[in-house]
Formats: sequence, structure tokens, C-alpha cells
Amino acid sequence: MVKGNIKLVCQNKKARHQYHILDQIEAGIVLLGPEVKSLREGRANITDGYVSFKGHEAWLKNVHISPYPHATNIGQLDPLRPRKLLMHKRELRRLVGKVQEKGLTLIPLKIYFRDGKAKVELGLAKGKKIYDKRETLKRRAIDRELRRRYKIH
Repeated sequence: MVKGNIKLVCQNKKARHQYHILDQIEAGIVLLGPEVKSLREGRANITDGYVSFKGHEAWLKNVHISPYPHATNIGQLDPLRPRKLLMHKRELRRLVGKVQEKGLTLIPLKIYFRDGKAKVELGLAKGKKIYDKRETLKRRAIDRELRRRYKIH
């Protein structure tokens, strides 16, 4: 899905354990200068992040981008402030419909720079039950054991 010159900033490794990811969407993020510099240094955490909708806009919430220590002109920004997402109107309407009807949620999977622009990969997700998580762990352990036994890489 992702093409071009890419520099990964951070990713949510626990997301695939806690959710069934049904679809992946790329969106732009509206950021201020010091936030971009902080992202380029890799100072972000998206583990508890989610997307909410207000009117005809999508907002990325609870994503922590650490303040850039050398920023002087803007002052200190709130690291957890909501950030607007940039998507096509048709894509936004489709996602709002899925989230409202089916009880799904949108979570950030990765933040990266593609051709110099900050992007976020969102996952349309449905929460896993505890028995689903256990099944995933069992399947992963069995696969690891088979690879070890038969030296399949």
C-alpha cells in the first residue's frame, strides 16, 4: 500500500494482538513545525491513540508527540493535543459509516514520512476477545516450533 521514499517514525506493535485489523487507510496529519521536528527524531507514541469524528472531520486523539526541546517561537505545545487528519471526503464518509454502524474503531498503526510528508496508517479494527488472543499466541508458538524443527525460514 505504501509507496515512495519512507522513513518509519513509530508503530503500534500491540494493535495486531489486541484487534482484528479489517482495513488499512493512509491519511495525512496537520502538524506544527516543532511537532514535525520532534517526529523526525522519532519522539512519538501511538499505543493508546484512536480516531474520533467531529462533523465532517477526523481527529487523531491521545497520540503523544514529545515537545521539541529547541523550539522557542511557538512555546510548549500540549503533547496529547488532538490533530486533524487529512482524507478525501468520500473516504471519510465511508469510514464514519463503518464506525457508527458496525461498532468498529479506527486506530493508528504507524506514523511515517513519505516523500517528506507526515502520514499515519490507520487500521479499521474490531476488538479481539481474550480467547482470540490466546488462540493467536498458540498459533504463533506452534509455527515457531515447526520452523525450528524443520529449519524453515
